[in-house]
Amino acid sequence: MKATITFIVFITVGLQSFAQTDPAKLKYRNYFKEAGYKEKDIDKKVARAYTALFEGPNKIYFEVGDSMAYVSDIKNHDARTEGLSYGMMVAVQLNKKEVFDRIWRWSKKYLQHQDGPRKGYFAWSINPETMKKNSEGSASDGELYYITDLLFASNKWGNNTGINYYAEARYILDAMWKKDGTGNIYNLINTGHKQITFVPEGDNYNWTDPSYHLPAFYEVWAMYAKDGHEDFYKACADTSRAYLKRATHPVTGLTPDYSEFSGAPHNARWMPVAFRYDSWRVPMNISMDYAWFKKDKAWQSGYAKRIQGFLRSKGISTFDDQYNPDGTKPDWILEAGGFKKLRHSLGLVSTAATTEMIYNRNKDFDFVNALWNAKLEPYEDGYFDPYYDGLLYLFSLMHLSGKYQLITPQK
Repeated sequence: MKATITFIVFITVGLQSFAQTDPAKLKYRNYFKEAGYKEKDIDKKVARAYTALFEGPNKIYFEVGDSMAYVSDIKNHDARTEGLSYGMMVAVQLNKKEVFDRIWRWSKKYLQHQDGPRKGYFAWSINPETMKKNSEGSASDGELYYITDLLFASNKWGNNTGINYYAEARYILDAMWKKDGTGNIYNLINTGHKQITFVPEGDNYNWTDPSYHLPAFYEVWAMYAKDGHEDFYKACADTSRAYLKRATHPVTGLTPDYSEFSGAPHNARWMPVAFRYDSWRVPMNISMDYAWFKKDKAWQSGYAKRIQGFLRSKGISTFDDQYNPDGTKPDWILEAGGFKKLRHSLGLVSTAATTEMIYNRNKDFDFVNALWNAKLEPYEDGYFDPYYDGLLYLFSLMHLSGKYQLITPQK
């Protein structure tokens, strides 16, 4: 009898665990609806944000010829793998296949290296007017997104509609696994530390960026890449979760833009340590991992409480966009688009709101409401960033409306 009871308990617990993480059974909550907004108005808000970025007068998406397009960081006058791969993620999530295919073709043609030590990797930045690359090197987060985008596209649209998405994802992954330091080029992931590198080249292989840590994406690779490295990707997901505990400040929840694999701040030669633009993405990444996998719920809940508490202490409608990790004002401010000032930035307003997917104090939805009321428009001094502010705004609207999903194979 005891053995039978034990077996039943084991099976029950196992099924509960499976149901919690089985992507086909995931339920995507609409937090705007829970906050009292009408579903038709929510859909309109997401659609308007998409239209503004991809079709409107201040768009960041530009078509080239009959079959290609790029996404541009307007203020920096370039196209970078960050934004291109973000554009593809928006497209696959919102079922914009032509947009996805156009951006991919442009990325592959103009940025992907087809030979040499960097084969399979992408030059991270190019001037789309002159087509001159600003760098031959790669930023690891671009490849991270490209691979996940392509796996999702394969699941959503199949591989027989003009682009074999799965083969393209595998091309990058298979090339990644051949990088052994030849030509000073390495794996996107530091294989000893099981953490994504800042840049898979030279000494930049030996430190990381907290906002590049997307444990949810490694779980996706483990499920759908089918390249024989499933256990490694699962280990990377677990390692990223452990790393984020070390990298986030225990009181404020803030992270430095760059860090060592230990989680300690990395002192980049070009700027002092602080929570800045890159770091805005960390709350959204943690929220996505919570929504899709819930493998670290207790810590993620505590994290959401901490960062929300810190931002509330600075004023939910007035908190700045740059801080030292301990929450003090930085001595040095990173400029953007020719402006060098602290501001209440839409990008951070957006990603902070996603933490209410994890923890919602008294069901008051104050961060969600703040995002709902925010505008994708120029600031009072004329600064406007439809690229970074805009994409984080759109991503966050998609997350909170249940439109940013773990895409499973279509039946």
